[in-house]
Formats: sequence, structure tokens, C-alpha cells
Amino acid sequence: MSPWDAIIIGAGPAGLAAATLLAERQARVLLVDEQPAPGGQIYRRIEHVASRRPDLLTVLGADYAHGADLAKRFRASGADYLPESTVWQVTPEREVWLSRAGRSARHEAQTIVIATGAMERPVPVPGWTLPGVMTAGAVQILLKSAALKADEPLVLAGSGPLLYLLAEQCLAAGARLAAVLDTTTAENEGAALVHLPAAVLKGGLAYLRKGLKLRAAIRKSGVPWFRHVTKLRIEGTDAVAGVTFESRGRTERLDARLVALHEGVIPAQQMTRSIGLAHEWDAVSHCFRPTVDAWGNSSVDGILVAGDGAGIGGARAAEHAGRLAAAEMLRRLGRIDGAARDRLAQADRRALAAHLAIRPFLDRLYAPRAEILEPADAVTICRCEEITAGAVRAVVAQGCLGPNQAKSFLRCGMGPCQGRLCGPTVTSVIAGALGQSDEEVGYYRIRPPLKPITLGELANMDAAE
Repeated sequence: MSPWDAIIIGAGPAGLAAATLLAERQARVLLVDEQPAPGGQIYRRIEHVASRRPDLLTVLGADYAHGADLAKRFRASGADYLPESTVWQVTPEREVWLSRAGRSARHEAQTIVIATGAMERPVPVPGWTLPGVMTAGAVQILLKSAALKADEPLVLAGSGPLLYLLAEQCLAAGARLAAVLDTTTAENEGAALVHLPAAVLKGGLAYLRKGLKLRAAIRKSGVPWFRHVTKLRIEGTDAVAGVTFESRGRTERLDARLVALHEGVIPAQQMTRSIGLAHEWDAVSHCFRPTVDAWGNSSVDGILVAGDGAGIGGARAAEHAGRLAAAEMLRRLGRIDGAARDRLAQADRRALAAHLAIRPFLDRLYAPRAEILEPADAVTICRCEEITAGAVRAVVAQGCLGPNQAKSFLRCGMGPCQGRLCGPTVTSVIAGALGQSDEEVGYYRIRPPLKPITLGELANMDAAE
């Protein structure tokens, strides 16, 4: 079979929007995703919830419900779709290797969009490896995929819009929310104010109102809400028993059986790094992101990155970014010229700018704290290999100069998660020990396979498509 016009990797808002526009313009499109249904993390199981669980749709809110229209339009577009597919290698030559139903296959394309979205920033605090500790995103997944809610005391701890959204959703679902521990610093709150006027004037007012509404819901519920939280420690021996922390100069302790941590999201970079795309450092959000232009073009010809994987903007911004990438792909495929591409993109370009107007304010307000970027020596930072921050600092003292060398010293980043959960922290700890920036220290060198695959999957290799 001849190469696809386009392969889209990831069926979240960016991937769905890109695939839909391309297919509607008669391009041969293949959308590949790990999940059994479209929607990505933000719109997980949206088709099922919208059609069969109106009660849950109400709990999850209007922003989640928006995904139903996006998925419906995609289904009608005629794009080819491979759900439950694990992409384990993408090459600069635009080859996509994937496994599905126990078999591997290779697909080629003239253009590729990486729309793999974001991941939650690791939150290495004392006790975060105990059973009963999870990310805020994991709590949301349980709610969206199975309508599961906490029937044990749940403490939400961290910073960022998702923390407030999840608190409101847990309250609406009837979960036993014991407390919200807000780690946003007073310094960040003051520093963010300089960005507030532009956010209001350029399109961010709706987001500000939404955030204030969520915070008001927490206050109205009567759930304890502690602000400016520091020195968070999760207690327990075999499972979570409680949390201790400081809030406004006072030491507090709460009983808990479940703790959900969240300190913002960062671009998922495993796939983009494995291809060899150039990345740049975001000093405010404290993360790496792929270097892309206004259309999503990366440093490798024919490979684009769209959505939160190119820089955090949120679900609606990702949708518009996906369509912008699709417009550029249509130009690359010779379906339209540059002028037609620009006309096609006008509405999405304006909408994207409006959705991103709030970002400077949010990025500064929820900038991560040094406490989690460079945790204390005793805190485990590589969960797979049980490596502490102190162990990493010790090998730096012995001459280790970066994350890849640290692999040889300690095996950090070589476990089942392949460095996803420890990579950002290992870089920050090494940078702090060396007195350098994270950008100077760099990141793990990512190699395929990007996800674990079996020898049977390799042996059952389908012919190239």
C-alpha cells in the first residue's frame, strides 16, 4: 500500500481536530491511539458517557461535554482509525511502528502529526510511593472511565487549575473529599498579577471566571482548604495513613487514606525526543518542549507537533492547534497553496490566540516550587529503580555530568516507565548539584521501543502498509 498522506498519533483534541480536517479535505488519514475510543485524556470515554451516562456528564461539566461534538465530527469524517494501538517507534523518515492485537506493523506517511499531549509533572514528596497515593489525573480517569469515586477520605494536594476542577468534580460526584492542600505560593500570586490585565483584555476573562467559580464551590462545600502549603509529607507504613504539612506558619496533620497529587502538566516528550526533534527550555513552566513554528512544524521535515505536546495551552487551544497543523499539512501535500492555507487558518488562529491569552498569568501563578523540583536527599525520585535524590547527588559528586551518565551509575530512567516519571526531576537535581541550568544539563536520550513490547509482537510483524 502506498504511504498515507498523514498519520496522526494521539486521539485527543489536537489529534481529532487535525484528522477530521484532513479527512474532510479528502486526504488519506490514519489516526492511531492507545485508548479504545477517541477523546484522549481530557475527553476520555466521552462517547460512552454522552450517550449512556448523562448523570456523569453533568458531574464532569460542560468543558468535558464539548468533546462529544469533536468525536462525532471525527467519526463522520471518513478518517481511518486504529484504536488500542501502541506506537513504539517513529523515525525521521516518517515511518510509524505500532503494535495492535498482538501484532506489529509498519506504516509510512508523507506527513506526521505528534499529538500525544501532556503528562502530569512528577511530585516527589516524602511518602509519594505509598499505596493510596495517585495523581489527580488518575482520579479523573477512574471517574470518567468507570464512574469510580473515593469512598475513603481523599486529600487533594498541589497546585494548578486541575486541582480545583477535580475538587469540584469530586464534590459533585459525592466523593469523600477530606481537604484541599493548595501549594501555590504567595510569591507566585504576586508575580502573576503583572500578567492579569493582558489576560483579561485579550480573551482570558472566561477562564478567570471559571477558576473563580471552582474556588467558590470549594469554599461553599465547607471542605477544609489550606493555602500556601509547604513541607508536605505523606504518612504511613504499608499504605497512606495521613498527611502532615505547613500552612501559613502552622504545622497541620490530617487523617487520609487516599492522596491525589498535582503540580501542573508538562509536554510529553518521549516520542518527540526519540525522533530527534529539537527541544527548547521553558524557564517559567520549568520544562522542555519541542521547538515548533506557528504551524507546528518541527526541526524534522514533515513531522509536526500539535496540542499540549508542543506547549501547554489546554484542550480548546489544542483543538485549534490541531487544525492549524492540518492546514499546513494540506499545503505540504499540495492540496492548497500558502494563501489558501492562511485563509483556512484565520478563524483558528484568532481563537487560539484568545485561548492562550491566559497562559502567561497561569504559568507564572502555578510555576513549580523548588521543593518538588529538587527534593530532599531521602526522597525517592526514580520509583522504578528506587533511587533517591541523595543517590543522584552523590554520583554528581563523583563526576556524573548528566542524566544519561546517571543511568550508568544508578540505572535511574531504565525501569518500566522508561524515565517518564523521573526524567524531569533527575535533570533538576543534577542541575542543582552542578550549579547549572536544566537546559545546560539536558535530558535522557530516548530510544525505541517507546513502550514495552513482546517478542511475539515483533515476530508477528505484518507486511508494510
